[in-house]
Order: sequence, then C-alpha cells, then structure tokens
Amino acid sequence: MNKGAISSFIEKYYLHFNAASVVDAAKAYEKQLEGGSKMLVSLAGAMSTAELGKIFAEMIRQNKVHIISCTGANLEEDIMNLVAHSHYKRVPNYRDLTPKEEWELLEKGLNRVTDTCIPEEEAFRRLQKHIVKIWKDAEANDERYFPHEFMYKLLLSGVLEEYYEIDLKDSWMYAAAEKNLPIVVPGWEDSTMGNIFASYVMKGELKATTMKSGIEYMTFLADWYTDNSKNGIGFFQIGGGIAGDFPICVVPMLYQDMERTDTPFWNYFCQISDSTTSYGSYSGAVPNEKITWGKLDIDTPKFIIESDATIVAPLIFAYLLDM
Repeated sequence: MNKGAISSFIEKYYLHFNAASVVDAAKAYEKQLEGGSKMLVSLAGAMSTAELGKIFAEMIRQNKVHIISCTGANLEEDIMNLVAHSHYKRVPNYRDLTPKEEWELLEKGLNRVTDTCIPEEEAFRRLQKHIVKIWKDAEANDERYFPHEFMYKLLLSGVLEEYYEIDLKDSWMYAAAEKNLPIVVPGWEDSTMGNIFASYVMKGELKATTMKSGIEYMTFLADWYTDNSKNGIGFFQIGGGIAGDFPICVVPMLYQDMERTDTPFWNYFCQISDSTTSYGSYSGAVPNEKITWGKLDIDTPKFIIESDATIVAPLIFAYLLDM
C-alpha cells in the first residue's frame, strides 16, 4: 500500500537527530510486523487523556499491536473520556495557576492532568456505580479476574452506552475489548479505580483476592511471551516507569530465574521519552544498559526518541497505518 501524506512528509523532512529517529523507529517497527514478529506497546503518562485512542484504536483494529502494558490510569482514562468527554475542562494557562486556583479546581471536582481536567462526578463516579456491581457479581460467583478483564466486561456489557460522548471508534479500550487483546496493568492499585476497589475492601464489601494480582499478571505475561515468541516480540515503549519496566523484565525472569535459556530476547526496542538521559533512572537509561540486564541482545534494533510522546507516537502510528 502506498504511504499517505503524513508518512511522505516525515520521510521527506525528518532526516536528522530526533526527527530521523522517528522515521527509523517507524520503519523498523513495520519491518518487525512484515517479518511475522509481534509487538508489545507500553503506555505510561496520561496518553489516554491525551486522546491517543483516536489513532491507537486503529492500530489495534489493524493488528499492529498484539499486547499492551499500561498504567491503571491509562486503562481507566480512555473509558472516562468515552463517557464524559464534554465535561472535561481544558486549562491552556495551566503553568500560571496559583495554589488557590488549583484548590478551586478541586472544589469543582476537576482533577488536572497538565492542561486537561478530568471531571470527577461524570467520569470517576459514573464508572464506579457500574464497575462495583461487576466486581461484586464476580465475587458472589467465586470468580476472579484481572483489572483489564473487569473493564472489558464493563465495556462489552453495554451499560455505558447511554453515556457515550465520543465516536466509539476513538476508544482504544473498546477496540481492545472487542479483540480480547491481552493487557498487563502493573501497579493497578495506584489508579483511581484501584483506590476505589481498595476502599471497598477496607469497608468489608469486597475481598482483595477477587482482583487478580501483579504477580499473576507477570506469570500471565510469561506464558504469553513463551507462546508467542517464535518469530520474535518487539517492545515499543511510550514514556517510562512501571508500564515499561514491568513487562520488559519478563525476559530475564524466564531466562535467568526459570533457567529457560532458549528464551529469546526482545527483538526490537523503541522508547519515546523526554526524561533526561541518566544511568540512575529507568526512564532515562539508554537502551544499551538493558543488555546488561538480559533484556535486549547486542543486535536488537534500538531506538530512543527524546521528545514528547503526544507528538511523536501519533506520527509513528500514522506511518504504520499508511496515513
């Protein structure tokens, strides 16, 4: 298929430095898929609130993503945007806000993420009343699920349809739910829904064991990696933190701790990050450091794009979608 205007533009003008890395990483990602490799995409930061779903959902539909690792915030915030979009408030002058003005946003139930405020009542609470019923029904039936599986049940049940405020095709979580795409959500407890679940455990209304744990996510990922690595698996990382560090560790865990020395390394790696390069942090470490941890091989194609993921990720996805 011929490339579209966006792809042609970056191929013509993105020739050096970070710009060239964008094109190189996109072409290598495409080569991975053409060679039959699968791809893990990790989402950190607030990419769902940045409405990455507008293009990421199509990546999922076109089978250019095979597994996702994301924070609990990204898991829930895509759905929040689906059901409460018109209630979000943009604050273009967020850099100039005083502590008093921040407090006023809190009193209005507007939780700020950079220039975008998530409406607590329409977003968090609208989901809460429905997800809690799904949690309790599962527990009543002695069933246990992962956080993303509960979210899939919520979306596919249809109970949120009356609230939809954006085109359903722009929700990456709905696209993932339709495919039952595997997701790992490390540190889910850190999210708003995780906090809400913990509150019900503290009140004695739910058992902590109804929600499958992070260790179970790791063993699930280990099995998935083992079953799908015949032609290689690539790692496309947006941001840093636990969404990236958790899944990439599955390879050294299998190789070293399980002593499965036939486990292949990740066969592609790209990270989009504006973190300062530093060997003292995970997000700022250059890819070669991952060789020493048994995550990447000497010959693994490695790319680091030091830029804002809200700008770069859509460009790479547009290239992969021939836009």
